[in-house]
Amino acid sequence: MKKNLLTILLLFSCISFGLAQNRIITGKVTDQKDGSPLPGVSVTVKGITGTGTQTDISGSYKLSVPGAAKVLVFGFVGYKSLEVSIKGDVVNAQIEPDSKQLTEVVVVGYGTQSRRSLTGSVSKIKGADIENIPVPSLESAIQGRTPGVYIQAQNGKLGQGIQVRIRGASSVSAGNQPLYVVDGLPITVNDFSTNGASTNPLVDLNQNDIESIDILKDASASAIYGSRASNGVVLITTKKGKAGDTKITYNQYYGFSKPTREREFFNAEQYVTALRAAGIAGGYSNTSIEARLKRYAAGSDDYKTYKVNTDWEKEITQHAPVQNYNLVLSGGNDKTKFYISGTYNNQKGFLIGNAINQYSLRTNVSNQANKWLEVGANLSVSRTKNYRLDNDNQFSTPMQVAALSPITPVIDPRTGLTSGALDPVSGLPNSDFPIYFNPLLNAQNSFFNTTDYRNLGNVYAQVKLLPSLSFRSEVGVDILNSGEDSFSGSLTARNSGTPNGFGFNSSVTSVNFNTNNFLQFIKDIGKSNINVVGGMTYQRQQNDLNSITGRQFPSDAYKKLISAADITAATSSTTAYSLLSYFARANYKFDEKYLLSLSGRVDGSSRFGANHRYGFFPAGSIGWIVSEEGFMKKQQLISELKLRASYGITGNSEIGNFPSRGLFTEFGYAGVAGARPTQLPNPNLKWETTAQSDLGLDIGFFNGRLSGQFDVYLKKTKDLLLNVQIPATSGFTTITENLGKLQNKGFELQIDSKNIVGKEVTWSTSFNFSVNRNKITDLKGQVITGAGDAVNRAVEGQPLGVFYTVEFAGADPANGDALYYKNTDLGNGKRDRATTNDYNQATPVVVGNPNPKFIAGLNNTVSYKGFDFSFLLQEVNGDQIYNGGGQYMSVGFNNGADNQTIDQLKSWKKPGDITMVPEARLFGGNGISPSSRFLDDGSYLRLKNIILGYNFPKSVLAKIKLQSLRIYAQATNLATWTKYKGWDPELNSDAFSGNITQNYDFYAAPQAKTITFGINVGF
Repeated sequence: MKKNLLTILLLFSCISFGLAQNRIITGKVTDQKDGSPLPGVSVTVKGITGTGTQTDISGSYKLSVPGAAKVLVFGFVGYKSLEVSIKGDVVNAQIEPDSKQLTEVVVVGYGTQSRRSLTGSVSKIKGADIENIPVPSLESAIQGRTPGVYIQAQNGKLGQGIQVRIRGASSVSAGNQPLYVVDGLPITVNDFSTNGASTNPLVDLNQNDIESIDILKDASASAIYGSRASNGVVLITTKKGKAGDTKITYNQYYGFSKPTREREFFNAEQYVTALRAAGIAGGYSNTSIEARLKRYAAGSDDYKTYKVNTDWEKEITQHAPVQNYNLVLSGGNDKTKFYISGTYNNQKGFLIGNAINQYSLRTNVSNQANKWLEVGANLSVSRTKNYRLDNDNQFSTPMQVAALSPITPVIDPRTGLTSGALDPVSGLPNSDFPIYFNPLLNAQNSFFNTTDYRNLGNVYAQVKLLPSLSFRSEVGVDILNSGEDSFSGSLTARNSGTPNGFGFNSSVTSVNFNTNNFLQFIKDIGKSNINVVGGMTYQRQQNDLNSITGRQFPSDAYKKLISAADITAATSSTTAYSLLSYFARANYKFDEKYLLSLSGRVDGSSRFGANHRYGFFPAGSIGWIVSEEGFMKKQQLISELKLRASYGITGNSEIGNFPSRGLFTEFGYAGVAGARPTQLPNPNLKWETTAQSDLGLDIGFFNGRLSGQFDVYLKKTKDLLLNVQIPATSGFTTITENLGKLQNKGFELQIDSKNIVGKEVTWSTSFNFSVNRNKITDLKGQVITGAGDAVNRAVEGQPLGVFYTVEFAGADPANGDALYYKNTDLGNGKRDRATTNDYNQATPVVVGNPNPKFIAGLNNTVSYKGFDFSFLLQEVNGDQIYNGGGQYMSVGFNNGADNQTIDQLKSWKKPGDITMVPEARLFGGNGISPSSRFLDDGSYLRLKNIILGYNFPKSVLAKIKLQSLRIYAQATNLATWTKYKGWDPELNSDAFSGNITQNYDFYAAPQAKTITFGINVGF
C-alpha cells in the first residue's frame, strides 16, 4: 500500500514539475514593410506538434509553450515563414512579404483580404503611383491604370465634372457614377452647381494623402454595399503612420500647362475671300457683302489688305503656372501612430480666368490603448476655390471666341484700346465689338467663383472581445459648405441682358452622417480558416440650399448683392434622405486551396415606396487555387494559378430623394398663398437591380515574374428607374416607375511583368485591356432623347446614347447642295440608299456609338542605380464624337459669319466637283441640320504621364543629414494621337452631358498639357 502511494505521489510530482515548466509567451506580429499589424498569423513551436495559436485583429498573440521550446515559427499566407528564438516572455516578429505569391492585401467592404484569398474582382492602385501628378482630382490620376474603368473628363476647364464608368453604364436615368468610400465613410459626391455645368466634389481630396485605391467591380466584391453598388465601389484608404519610422517629408513641384491642341481656322485672307464667295452664292449684293465685312473689321477698310489677322485662340489663353507644396509628419511607436499632412495647391488653367486654389490638412491618429482596445481618428479639412468659366454653350465662355472673325482687331481702331482695356472716358473696359459678344470682356468685367469648405473624417474604436472576435464602431461625417458668388458688370450686358450689372449668390450646406458597427470573427480550425463580418450601418444626408439674385448695381465698383437695386429672386430649400442597412459576409478557406465567400445586405431607404422600402442584395463566389494541388508541385513554369467565379445582385438608388411620393409645391395667386400638386405618388417604386456573373483567372509564371488576371462578366439590370409618360388628362405628364432592362458584358485583362530584376537595373511593365458592350434590351417602346441636338438617344436594342440622326452623303456634284441618304425601309433588312437634297425626306438611323470598342493602358517603369523613368500610355478606341459646334464653325457660312475651320476650303465651287463639303452660301442653311456630317472618330492614344527622376545615394545623404532626396521632371498629356478634328477627343460638353448625351462636343475646351519639376526631401 505504501509503495503504491509513493508511486502516485512521484507521478503527481512529475506532472506538476512538467506543468511548471510551461510558460506564457506574448507578442505582436507586424508587416516588415510598413509596420502594420497582421491578424490571422499562425504561431507554432518548432519541433513540437499540437502547440500553436494565431494572432488576433491587432496582430497580438498569447501562447503557452513547454519549457523545452526554443524557437517560434510564424507563418502567414503571402509572407515568408519566419523563425524567432525565444529569449524571454515577449517575442515580437516582423514578417516579410513573399514576392513569389499573390500576396497583395486589398481593401474590401468592412475589412481586408489577401489577394491570394480573394474570390471577387478587385483592382488596386497604389497611392505612390499617383503622387504629385498635377491634375485637379484623383480620377484623372488613375485614368488608364486599371482594366474595366472608363474615365472621361468633361473638358479642360479646371474642377469640372468627370465621368467614371465601371464595367459600363448600368442605368438610363439614375446615377451611373460609382460609390466612393474614404476610410470606411461613404462621401458626398453630389453636384451642387447652379449653372448647369457640373463640378467635381472629389477635387477636395488630396491625392498625395492616399495610400491605396481599391475598385470593387463584380457583385461578389461590391454587394456588401447593396443598393449603391451597381456602378461599382471605389474604396480610398488614406495614409497612416508607421511604428518606428518617424520622419518629416517635404514635397514640392512647379510647372506650367497649355492646351493639348489648337484648331486651325481661316486667316484674314481666307476669311474675306470665302465670305465674299459665300455672299454671292447666298444671293447678297457686293455692296451688302462689303458693308458686312467693314462692320466685322470694326468700321475700317483694313480687311481689304488683310492688315488685321487676329488669332483669337491665342487671346483666350494665359500663362498657366502650376504649383504644389506638401509637408508631412508621420511615424509613431507600438502604441500610437500618427500621420499629419498639410498641402497648398494652386493651379491656373490655360483658359483666361480659370484657376483652382486649395488648402488642405489631414490628421490620422491611432492608439493601442491596451491589449483589447484600439481607438483612432481620420480627419481632414480643406478649402477649395474654383475660379470658374461660363458654360460651353455661352458666348461668354472663352472657347467661343473662335466664332469671331480674324479681321476683327484686338485693338479697336476707333479708340486705340485693346479689347477689354480701360476706356479713357468711362474708365471701364471697351465693349464696342461686332458680330458676337467678346468673351475677353467677361474675363475683366465678371467673375463666377465656387468656394468649398469641407470637413471629412471619422473616429473609431475597436475592441477585442475574444482572441478570435472583435467589434469595431465607426462614426463619420462629411460636411460640405459650397458657396457660389458671381457678378457680371455693365459691359457684359450684351451677353447677360442686364444693362447695369447682374449678381448671384448661393450656398449649400451638406451634412452626410454615417455610422458603421460590426463584429469580425477570424478562426483557424484544422485546415479551415473562417473569416466572418456582420453588422449594421446608418447614413443620413441633409442638404440646405439658399440663393439670391440681384440686378441694377450703381456701378461696376459694387459687386455684392447688398448694392443691387432690384432683388429679382430668392430661394431656400431643404432635402434629405436616410439609409438603414444590415450586412454580413463569410469567407471560408480550406487547405489553402478551396475558397468560398458569401455576403448579403439588407437596405432600407427613404427614397423608395412604402411597399418596397427594403431590399435584399446577396452575392456568392468560389475560388480554387490550383497551384496548391499536388499535381502542380512538380512543374516549375506556373507559380500561381487560381480560378474564380461569382454571382450576385446589387442595386442603384441614385435618384432624387422623393420620387415615390405625392408632392405639392407653393402656388400663389393675386397675393393669396396656396399649394398645388406637382407629382403623383408611386408606393411601388423600388431599386434598379443588377445581377452580375463573373468568371476570373489569376495566373503567375516564373515565380511571379509574369502574372495576369483575366475576367469575363455579364451584368443584367432590370426595373430601370424612368420617368414614364402618362395621359395629360390626369393633370400630370410623367410618373417615375420601374420599367426597362439593359445589360453590359465584357472582358478584362491585366498583365504584369518584371522584365529585369537586378541590384542596379529593374524594369517592370503593366498592361491592361478592357472590352465592354452595352445594350438596352427593353424600354417598352419608349425612345428617350438626350440634350444638345437630341442626336443621342436611348433606344431598345442599341447601346445607351447612340447617335440617331440622318446620314449625310456629301455635296451634290451638280449644284453643291447637301445630300442625305433616304434610308427608306424596304423590308427584309434592305434600305433605299438613294440620296436627296430634301432633309425631311431622309430617314434617321443609328449612325454612331459614343461607347468605345475597347480601352487600354500600358505602364512601363525602369530604374538604373538612382535614376527612375516611367511612362503611361492610355488608349480609347472605336467611339464616335458628335461635333455640335460644327453646325456653326464647319458649314461654310451657311449658318452665319462665324470663322470657319480650315477644311471648309474644300467646299463645292463648280459643277462636277466631288467633295464632302457643300457649297458655302452665306446664311443659306445648306447642310447645317443635324446629321452624320458632324460625326467623327473619337479614338485616341495619349501619352498620359511620363516621369524622369533621380534619388540621391545614401552616401551623399549622410553628409547632408537627410533620409532621402529626389528630384524629378514630369509631363501629363504630353502627346495625343487622334483622327478627331476637334480640339480634343476626351470630352463631354459641360452644357449637355448626361447618361444619354455622351461625346457631344460644343466648344469644349481641350485637356491641359502640363509639365512640372519637383523635389521630395525626407528628414
